[in-house]
Amino acid sequence: MPHKTYLAIDLGASSGRHIAGRLQGDQLSLQVLHRFENGPVTVHGHMHWDVLGIWREILNGLRVARTEATGEITSIGVDTWGVDFGLIGPGDELLGNPYNYRDSRTVGMIEQAAKIVPKAEIFAETGLQFMELNTLYQLLSMKLTAAPMLDAAESMLMMPDLFHWMLCGNRANERTEASTSQLFNPQTGRWSTKLIEAFGLPEKIFGPIVEPGTRLGRLLPEVASETGLTDVEVVLPGTHDTASAVLAVPATAAPSAQPDWCYISSGTWSLMGVEVPEPVVTERCSALNFTNEGGVGGTTRLLKNIPGLWLVQECRRIWNQQGHTYNWEGLARAAAEATPLLAVIDPEDPRLVAPDNMPATIAELCRESGQRVPETDGAIIRCALESLAMKYRQTLTSLEELTGGRIETIHIVGGGSQHELLCQMAADACQRPVVAGPVEATAIGNLLMQAVSAGDFSSIAEARQVVVASFDVKRYEPTTQWSV
Repeated sequence: MPHKTYLAIDLGASSGRHIAGRLQGDQLSLQVLHRFENGPVTVHGHMHWDVLGIWREILNGLRVARTEATGEITSIGVDTWGVDFGLIGPGDELLGNPYNYRDSRTVGMIEQAAKIVPKAEIFAETGLQFMELNTLYQLLSMKLTAAPMLDAAESMLMMPDLFHWMLCGNRANERTEASTSQLFNPQTGRWSTKLIEAFGLPEKIFGPIVEPGTRLGRLLPEVASETGLTDVEVVLPGTHDTASAVLAVPATAAPSAQPDWCYISSGTWSLMGVEVPEPVVTERCSALNFTNEGGVGGTTRLLKNIPGLWLVQECRRIWNQQGHTYNWEGLARAAAEATPLLAVIDPEDPRLVAPDNMPATIAELCRESGQRVPETDGAIIRCALESLAMKYRQTLTSLEELTGGRIETIHIVGGGSQHELLCQMAADACQRPVVAGPVEATAIGNLLMQAVSAGDFSSIAEARQVVVASFDVKRYEPTTQWSV
């Protein structure tokens, strides 16, 4: 196999990175070229993404790639979080700054939507769990407030689609990202015209759905000139970051209706689920508030979106503002030294979505439930981590119910796979072995999908073998059994 170098632009809710991947036989080596911070910006009480600031950093990273990447870059792909979007108007004009999914404009929108289309019908059409941050409720809030941008828009581009458009000028909606919108039908693989019409949304803004691996076009001349990258194609990975991360799970079993492994893509969110051949759109799936999202290779990711290390990130942010500076290692040590299983809260409590003071909110939830209130910073972090582990146990039980089989192994990928205390807690709470790694799973999956598109691999399964051969993982066995 010839040596080829691909570039993944992996954008998370709190940071972004450019990672080059070089294929040498059955080995993939990574080169981190550029990292930058990301996050919402509040203007007049509304939370937005600094999309032009992100674009500036994308260009900065492409310049670095031109001079520092090992080998010549042949293609580029972008992955991001789900649900958020930008609107494009006449003359290729970006209409405003895209909203952040934590913005308050969607509060109460699930109830408003249910007045128009019953929740059971929405789930039957989309197979998606109900969260106020979903694209459907963002668009419905614009519709109900007569937002002029919605009337002026020609296209809705989900966030990775938006950046691909900036890179090459072509508009398309990649399937895995579109599947997070609650306006996508996983059984037809197309936008749900039934819901689009029922909610009175402009049908013209919903463009063609394309698959991961689609070659979208070459970099625009002005982008090539500004970055020095010439003759480089834009190739769509699984543009939803979890779709890319699941591709990088070091598992060899093919997708099955009764899978024996599950994944947790662990970062700001914990996305816990299984890879199945077909969507599971049943009343029980709806009752458990699970979701069916698109995966690479035509698969479905049956999963639950769980607030993840967001709880810890927000605690750290508040304490740093108060002058109590912590690094991640310090927080982990403090949590390890705290009393085990002092209190457990529900990470999905709506008050944890965007609280003014996360530590105070966690303490209040413990107080309300009659549990002992964590009094130290370490105890608060331990409460957050143990609560996540208990949610993993609950989710594992539900996954086994929905698939009708026993899940033997939990794979934790992404940044959270480095959190040794959380990985051990997950093993103990679930009474299953946990395989942790690789850390840069999202970027790896992005790179491998580009390689599949280029013909370097004949299948997703073959590409996944490279993950097994190229990256070390750490195994955690259950050591104690939690009685809660």
